[in-house]
Amino acid sequence: MPSQWEQIVVDAEDPARLGRWWAEALGYVIVHDQPGEVEIRRSRDELPGLLFGVSAEAKTVKNRLHIDLRPDDQEAEVERLVDMGARHVDIGQGEVSWVVLADPEGNEFCVLSSKRE
Repeated sequence: MPSQWEQIVVDAEDPARLGRWWAEALGYVIVHDQPGEVEIRRSRDELPGLLFGVSAEAKTVKNRLHIDLRPDDQEAEVERLVDMGARHVDIGQGEVSWVVLADPEGNEFCVLSSKRE
């Protein structure tokens, strides 16, 4: 039997703050909250999750793995995320249909164009 995808681990300077930020951004729930470690999921029993753990170093280079979000309304979602503390970043994407943002600790993610009909 193949392995089951349990979670993606995200190194963070402040796992509690970043985990809560992503929980709000995605509408997820916190399923594990210990000092130095927070896990969020869509629902308590639904995998995969995002696990935020302590990292001694600050982020310094572009992520090699990132999250793509597909909202109903790209412009409104970008505005909501920026209001929550995300920021626009240029990673050399040029003229594209998606918007590249960074979370409060600088992790890049993309907000894709609105859902396809």
